[in-house]
Parts: sequence; structure tokens; C-alpha cells
Amino acid sequence: MNDPSLPPGRLAGIDYGRRRIGIAICDAERLIASPLAVHDTTGDRTADARVFRDLVDREAIAGFVIGLPIHADGRGSEMSAEVERFADWLTDITGCPAVFQDERYTSREAAGLLRPARLTRGRKKARHDAVAAQVILNSWLERQAACSPPPRLEPLDD
Repeated sequence: MNDPSLPPGRLAGIDYGRRRIGIAICDAERLIASPLAVHDTTGDRTADARVFRDLVDREAIAGFVIGLPIHADGRGSEMSAEVERFADWLTDITGCPAVFQDERYTSREAAGLLRPARLTRGRKKARHDAVAAQVILNSWLERQAACSPPPRLEPLDD
């Protein structure tokens, strides 16, 4: 069943980092996730809030899927607590709900997706966080699709 805490519409995937935040978005039908941008945090919460409010308005975002960094054995960490605080802040400043997605191995998967791209090392590094956000969002979308009942087929009229 789809996560009831996120209303219908477009979602933004977030790969949180202290210096850079990767952002991805999906279509309103939640079929395709695409990397969007990397936001270099400013240390100025007012400026950062403006970036996320503008994102919600410009892209018609209904909610956020935020990567939660946990250890391989499933335990949380200091960074997990920081991401949870970020999610609370993001929800407060945008009014959009947020859910978490396990982000174990997303950096490795993002690097694998970027490997065949004909980009310089610097360009790959610049896009890595947005692609990691895409992986996070896509993982959540796939999990939701797997929990949804299959479409009901109507009999054909003769």
C-alpha cells in the first residue's frame, strides 16, 4: 500500500550532506525519478529555507523522501539524528511532509550510474549528490509500487 503520509503529487528526493544536498524529483504519477540539482549549503538557514520553499513552489512538490544514513547492521548514527533534525526543519519551513528511505549503498550505486557518463571527474563529483538523491527517491518509489495492489483488468466487451 502506498505510504499514506505523503499526499499525491510530485516528490523530491533528498540526499542530505552537511556541505551539499542532492535533490531529485519525480513526475506526478511517481513513475520516474530524475536528478535535479545540488544545493551547496550556505550556513544561513534563511537562505537555505528560501531555496527549499522555491523548490516546492516551482516544482509543485507534495512531499520529501529523505535518505536516512544507517549502519550496515541497521543501527542509527550521529548522522542519522542530524538527518532527522533536518527533516523536521524541512517540514516546518515548507509545510510538506517527509518520509525516510534507507540510503545504504546509494553512493556506490550513484557512482556506478555516473561511471559510463562521458564527464570529467569534476563534473561527475558535482552531479553525484543529485544522482544519489535520484537513487533514494527511486528506491522509495519502487518499494511503494511493490506494495500496491496490481491493476485490475476489466473484461473485454465482445
